[in-house]
Amino acid sequence: MAPKNPLCLPSLLLPLLTLLLPQADTRSFVVDRNHNRFLLDGAPFRYVSGSLHYFRVPRVLWADRLFKMRMSGLNVVQFYVPWNYHEPEPGVYNFNGSRDLFAFLKEATLANLLVILRPGPYICAEWEMGGLPAWLLRKPKIHLRTSDPDFLAAVDSWFKVLLPRIYPWLYHNGGNIISIQVENEYGSYRACDVSYMRHLAGLFRALLGDKILLFTTDGPEGLKCGSLQGLYTTVDFGPADNMTKIFGLLRKYEPRGPLVNSEYYTGWLDYWGQNHSTRSVPAVTKGLEKMLKLGASVNMYMFHGGTNFGYWNGADEKGRFLPITTSYDYDAPISEAGDPTPKLLAIRNVISKFQEVPLGPLPPPSPKMKLGPLTLHLDGNLLDFLDLLCPQGPIHSILPMTFEAVNQVHGYMLYRTYLTYTVSEPTQLWVPNNGVHDRAYVMVDGGLLQPPILGQTVLTQWMMFPLKVDNLVKWWFPIQPLKSSHPQAPSGPTFYSTTFPILNSGGDTFLFLPGWTKGQVWINGFNLGRYWTKRGPQQTLYVPRPLLFPRGTHNRITLLELENVPPQPQIQFLDRPILNSTKHRTYIYSLSGASEPMELSGH
Repeated sequence: MAPKNPLCLPSLLLPLLTLLLPQADTRSFVVDRNHNRFLLDGAPFRYVSGSLHYFRVPRVLWADRLFKMRMSGLNVVQFYVPWNYHEPEPGVYNFNGSRDLFAFLKEATLANLLVILRPGPYICAEWEMGGLPAWLLRKPKIHLRTSDPDFLAAVDSWFKVLLPRIYPWLYHNGGNIISIQVENEYGSYRACDVSYMRHLAGLFRALLGDKILLFTTDGPEGLKCGSLQGLYTTVDFGPADNMTKIFGLLRKYEPRGPLVNSEYYTGWLDYWGQNHSTRSVPAVTKGLEKMLKLGASVNMYMFHGGTNFGYWNGADEKGRFLPITTSYDYDAPISEAGDPTPKLLAIRNVISKFQEVPLGPLPPPSPKMKLGPLTLHLDGNLLDFLDLLCPQGPIHSILPMTFEAVNQVHGYMLYRTYLTYTVSEPTQLWVPNNGVHDRAYVMVDGGLLQPPILGQTVLTQWMMFPLKVDNLVKWWFPIQPLKSSHPQAPSGPTFYSTTFPILNSGGDTFLFLPGWTKGQVWINGFNLGRYWTKRGPQQTLYVPRPLLFPRGTHNRITLLELENVPPQPQIQFLDRPILNSTKHRTYIYSLSGASEPMELSGH
């Protein structure tokens, strides 16, 4: 008997699937000004959102963090796109690995979270240069965040790459992006260039179409310059601010439509040398409940802060530059290590009064690990590795050149010149007009001095060595045998390292650097970030479990200490963070659990 022809299942299932799946042309997210609300697919909708930055969380942990946000009762995740993270050089784009924001959008979909996108071009976020690429500064006369033709040309070029890739992810196209922010708190910027904002709005509309909701966000004092007709106006403020007054001011710019707080501050950022910032649970939950009673939509900034790995921590300009710590814990509802906090449980309870919260318990805290103390070994002074750090040799110039001028975007650069005369008496070494815009270390014949005109003589004939420190740490150090503890006296910036096994499955941990001063840390070639133990408040660096090799494989830790090494060059891995100490003291923790009392400071 001849076999029957098989059924053509795809052709039979297609009409059914067509009925079951939402159609792109029926999907919509719009403002209902008559009833002061949003409509999602025609139904009343209010979002309770949280901020999470994919660029501050290892890719393997995205799903974990997003799942915890959804289980907390959120229905939207809000995040920035840092331009400098994706276009390191003009016309060179990187959307791979931890930079694959489209993979992050997929993870948000799997977590059943809608998305509010904030692509800038400026994002602030306490991120390196606010997300603007450093190569913009190769044009010394460029005016950032204005209608300067040079700036607009770069912005247009970037968005003509990014936004078409975003287009399929818009909600009405079947994706999960319900709204997109134009610029970021522009009303707080001194330029107040309306032509610039109009240009951006036109560019977004040209590349994304008319259906996507575009909006602006500003603090109450920035609404005048930050808002623009045709873009929905939202505001940001924290628990301590006068909600009634601020929403009343918002109504002057957006008389009808839903009230929106795009950044409701659950905590705050930390600066090196200042106290660790916190916001109390009652203050945060009280303000949140009051907003939800008003029918407002709200985004909590941050819901999970994450970490400024590598060189990505930025600085705020408050009359002087205030550098941000490596930790971006933010006292957020989900800790830097991804653990639920009492603040999260309290927020979840508030949300449950207004909308359905997913059933089931929140995941428990991740396993944590203790290890050490471990003794580090001196690899050598930074100058000992100059040929490896700058194999192409120095760049010569009569006067010193900036990092941007020699294509050194991050990290370190050595400036060297030779004195053509003998200095027999103490002579002032100084830089006019605040000429050092970062932190400089000055060495004479290898000896470290205090943080260049020498007397009244302008030093010239400079050699500049852009240092590829990360390449050295990642590729050269691992193949070198460890040296003895003190082969020579350290002088100036110095490399130290050691290896260590983990005998079990391991866990998240926190690197503690007692007695060390200031520098950079790498684990297995990954740039963990900056430490500044002496200054505080952050004393430990978060080490995610995926960075470590488990079960006997040797891990390697490398430090570049820029200033002073402790008498005993040791480090420890703790099972809890220390983010709130500004005391210049050394603490060694016992693995038995006993420890010297810690003097804590904080808001």
